[in-house]
Amino acid sequence: MSIEEHPLEPFLPVNGRILFLGSFPPPRARWCMEFFYPNWINDFWRIMGLVCFGDRGYFEVAGERRFDRDRIVQFCSSRGIALFDTACRVRRLRDNADDKFLEIVQGTDVLALLDRMPDCHTVVTTGGKASEELQSYLSGSGLDVAVPKVGASVSFRDLRDGVGERYITWFRMPSSSRAYPMKLERKADFYKALPI
Repeated sequence: MSIEEHPLEPFLPVNGRILFLGSFPPPRARWCMEFFYPNWINDFWRIMGLVCFGDRGYFEVAGERRFDRDRIVQFCSSRGIALFDTACRVRRLRDNADDKFLEIVQGTDVLALLDRMPDCHTVVTTGGKASEELQSYLSGSGLDVAVPKVGASVSFRDLRDGVGERYITWFRMPSSSRAYPMKLERKADFYKALPI
């Protein structure tokens, strides 16, 4: 089985204050735009539309089955929302977007991303696989942090040399995948707790 490299660069706006981490993008055949959460049947941008504008279709292109990338980028830039994933290299055990069949070959250096975002004090994982991978990464970096329950958060201090001292709050949100058994509106209720 071949190894896939992450197809996108991290989206880290200058004013980045909240970092969303998924697991890994779906196969490109399922993309409807060149950006994060590109799968039309993934509800991440519908959740953001509901939470921030009261409109689940806010980021959709009317009459088309795609999201408005320009509107999304402008929104994220204005709100200081950064985006990436917890995996940089993966092997798909099946040709689909299901995290159950995603083998992470190389995880993301999340602390290196945070080093590029001095104003960021909030990390959000959007699903179980991303949460497990972040916890494993933090543990390997010497930070003993438990995975929060869905909808909850934990805080930890980053005390690495040269960083000073920064508290990070990690929120675990329900997956925005439709495979996760929860109504869109209920997922949005969880996401409303985030400082976006």
